[in-house]
Amino acid sequence: MKNLFKPYPLSCGPSTGLLLLRLVAGLAFMHHGFGKIQNPFGWMGPDAAIPGIFQALAAVSEFGGGLAWILGLLTPLASFGIACTMAVAVWTHAIIRGDPFVGQSAYELAAVYFCIAVLLLCGGPGRFSLDRILFGERT
Repeated sequence: MKNLFKPYPLSCGPSTGLLLLRLVAGLAFMHHGFGKIQNPFGWMGPDAAIPGIFQALAAVSEFGGGLAWILGLLTPLASFGIACTMAVAVWTHAIIRGDPFVGQSAYELAAVYFCIAVLLLCGGPGRFSLDRILFGERT
């Protein structure tokens, strides 16, 4: 299990790019998740079709996952949670409206976040991360 959190060895250039991506996307997720984490079981309102436990999972994955990305800590776990949340967001918004770029139901941003989560899930956080300090690199 410990090997799951070991990042792949990367040179300084790609690791710097991954660090920048993690910082920007992590801050964005913490911003998106901040309001949700204040009321994790009911942030969608009292008439929401989504059960409270799933609302809480989304709130934790957005706020906590964003923080984990910034730190480069438990990156695969955080990326999995964010990827699941964004997959649901893309699917939900695609069903509602169908246009990825226009309107309040646009799912373009959720699709981009999903791709970032898959990248970090498959590629790891890079050299500049707490995962590397705590778990080392894969050999």
